[in-house]
Amino acid sequence: MTELIAERVCAEVDEEIVVFLIGMRINKLWKVWKWLPVINAMATMLKELAAHPELGLLSARGNFGLRNLSSVQYWKSAAHLQAFAHSSDKPHLPAWRAFNRSVGTDGDVGIWHETYVVPRGNLESIYLNMPRYGLGLAGTLFPAKAHRASAAKRLGLESGAGG
Repeated sequence: MTELIAERVCAEVDEEIVVFLIGMRINKLWKVWKWLPVINAMATMLKELAAHPELGLLSARGNFGLRNLSSVQYWKSAAHLQAFAHSSDKPHLPAWRAFNRSVGTDGDVGIWHETYVVPRGNLESIYLNMPRYGLGLAGTLFPAKAHRASAAKRLGLESGAGG
């Protein structure tokens, strides 16, 4: 079991960070031959990224529902993310081409992504009774005390409290 951190902690990163959300929606559940390759391709990409941290993925977590699967990912930079996406010797580009051949715009499987480039100092987090999670896997954890005690303080705002 993953060790729980039984205190309020927050995560910080020293550099700009990229939050990348990517997912798929199974529009036609019975067309397993259409959506299963998409799931397998994502698993292959995540294995490649985990085996090669120099590619820039800091952490990733999957979210699974009946029709929707997604991943919240933290990357070192947009350049790392783009390099991985466009490299012909990495698994994304061949998977993207296979998706366009197999599914394209037929409506059987939907795919999406959102990319957020977050400048240093423009994010905040809080974790309590949690293992390292999300940004806490990508950054460094600190006790949420003093200048880190509230969301407003973590964001460098003059007033307000949160947590």
